[in-house]
Amino acid sequence: MESFIETSRSIQEVKLLPPLTWAYIGDCVYELYIRTKLINETYMKPHALHIESIKYVKASAQSEILKRIYNNLTEEEKDIVRRGRNAENHHLPKNANVQEYMYATAYEALLGYLYLTKQTQRLQEILKISVD
Repeated sequence: MESFIETSRSIQEVKLLPPLTWAYIGDCVYELYIRTKLINETYMKPHALHIESIKYVKASAQSEILKRIYNNLTEEEKDIVRRGRNAENHHLPKNANVQEYMYATAYEALLGYLYLTKQTQRLQEILKISVD
């Protein structure tokens, strides 16, 4: 995935960002990936696309993805996941239990971290194994 939006922070600066900031960006990265994937693979009206995308982006689905791919992560990536999972979040999940929400946040933090540190090849690999 070539970045069409330039990030100007150094890797050291990205490492100092709060994990919830990584998750904030990771949520967008994953949502855009899923929406693009659905548009490329199907012909649906926007409402149907939205309904289909929810199956991928809801917290319970992201939590399951992280559990499934965890053993394929590097030690650095596992550390990012740990930091994302343990980040203090005062937001209460609507349609997930707290554990699912924590794991979904960890998954989004990983995606956001990889995006912000411009590790686009690894980001692509993780996104691909996440939905295949």
